[in-house]
Formats: sequence, C-alpha cells, structure tokens
Amino acid sequence: MKAPVLEARDLHVWFDLPDDRELHAVQGVSFGLAPGERFGLVGESGCGKTTTILGLMGLLPPTASVAGQVVLEGDNIMARGESSVAPHRWKDIAMIFQGAMNAFNPVKTIGDQIAEPMEVHGISEGDAARQRVGELLEMVGISRDRADRYPHEFSGGMRQRAAIAMALACEPKVLLADEPTTALDVMVQAQILQLLVSLTHDLGLAMVLVTHDLPLIAQVCNRAAVMYAGEIVEQGETETLYHDPGHPYTRLLFAATPDLYDESNVTSIPGGPPRLDREIIGCPFAPRCDRTFEPCPTVRPELRDLGAGHTAACHLNDPVMRAAAS
Repeated sequence: MKAPVLEARDLHVWFDLPDDRELHAVQGVSFGLAPGERFGLVGESGCGKTTTILGLMGLLPPTASVAGQVVLEGDNIMARGESSVAPHRWKDIAMIFQGAMNAFNPVKTIGDQIAEPMEVHGISEGDAARQRVGELLEMVGISRDRADRYPHEFSGGMRQRAAIAMALACEPKVLLADEPTTALDVMVQAQILQLLVSLTHDLGLAMVLVTHDLPLIAQVCNRAAVMYAGEIVEQGETETLYHDPGHPYTRLLFAATPDLYDESNVTSIPGGPPRLDREIIGCPFAPRCDRTFEPCPTVRPELRDLGAGHTAACHLNDPVMRAAAS
C-alpha cells in the first residue's frame, strides 16, 4: 500500500446535551487512505459515518468536541482545532454533501458557486476562474454555457454533477462523498458512481464513500470499514468483507441486502443500534447478534488483526475466548 495521503487516528466526536450528558457519536475511529484509493464507510443510519467525515473536514457544530488526529500527508491538521483545518478545506480535502440541492445557495448561479472556493483560496479569479468553471462543468458532463443557470434549473442528476465540479474546483487530494446518489433514480446513480470512479482513476483522487449500501461498496471501493455504534467493527479489502466477514454485523448486513445472483431469502437484522448517550457494556452488537456467547454481554471486544489488513472486533476471532466458552 502507498503512503497514506490522509489518516484518521483514534478520532472521537462527542456532543454536549442540554442535561449535562454527552453523546459519544464517534469512538476511536482509525483508517488510512492512499492516493487514488476508494475507501467505503458503511453501516446503518446513526452509526457515525457522516459525523466521522464532518469531523475530518472540521464542519461539526459548536456543540461538538473532537479528539484524535487527522493527518494529511504527514501533517496533523487537527492540531489547533478548526482554525488549522480551514486552510485545507476544499483545497486539499473537499466534500460532496448528501442532497445536492442543499449544497447550493438558491440565489447564486452554479458558476459563481463553483468559482467561490478558487477565489477564497486565491487560486484563481475573474476570467481565469470562469474559464476553469467551464472546464470543470465539462469534466462532469455539463455544458459550460449552463454556468449562469441557478440550482433550481438543474435536474437532480445535474445538480449532483455540479456539486462534484465544485468539490474539484481547487484540485483536492481527497474527496469525501456522503451518500452522493441519495434520491437519484437508478440510471443516474450508476452514471454518478461511474463518474466518481473515473475521476479517482484519472486525477489520482483518494475518495471516502459513505453509504449504507453494501453492494455499492463492493462495486466501487477497494477497501471498506463497517461502522456500528460509532466504532469501526471491521475493516479490510471489500472482497474479503464480502466473502469472509469477520464480524456477525457485516455478515448480517449482507444477508439483509437483496442479491440478484443469490436465491436466499433476505433477512432483516432485529432491533436497532444502541443509544450513544448511555454507557454501553460489553459488545455493542450483542443484543442483536445471532452468535453471542458468555463474554459478549460483559466484555467489549477489541479490533483483532486477522491478516492481510483485515481486522474485526468480535470475540469469535479470539481462540482463548471461544475455547473458554465451549
């Protein structure tokens, strides 16, 4: 694996609640991202995926606190909090937000909004910026003469393409894509995903793709991490996660996903993720797991190296624990 362009090291995010309690939304998340790599963050809603990437960008609300490191090409850009992240936002790390309509100002033209990051970072302005806007629009499949249109004049798919063009404006090294195909029809989803894959290949962009769609991860990403209750419970090559999952949650997520090539019945996972404003004792997934044994309700599993970059946090992977329970 190439040297990482971006690393999250023991990232924690928690929110202050009105009654002096805390909601620990992200708990010790760590992963690395090589140039040109497509990395997936997958899990159910409320598992901390979006909060993780907002933490990487320094875009969390004032009620949030962040601990850990965000290392960009060897430099911890979280060393001084948001003030040290801001110079890298859009220039080195850019984001495609969930729901392109919400990413744009409705009273400014698409072209002006794509040009804004370039002007803020002093990369380009005036006619040069307008020329670059046209190039970016054509790169994502939109005619440059539509730069003077407003967001409501674009279809959903075109708005999403324009959002990608805006993210690429400052030629970032890392692209964070938060559910970039939400609310798009199937054909447009396929086009957007193919565009993102092509851009990472052609431009050497590293990408983090956030989604709850496991088949999408398997199709698009080289590696992936499965999140549950604010933690990464499994991480590895997507082929390994698909064919040899090391955590029951990963296996059950695949079992809950329809597969055109498999006649097995789709089965839902009972229950829901735990509340993160309360202490979790033992394995967070134990109340929903179909393979629990004695240590699971009381002892929290740690990520265990299963070889070839594959890690999982499950007592089933610990021979000592498994032997003691048998």
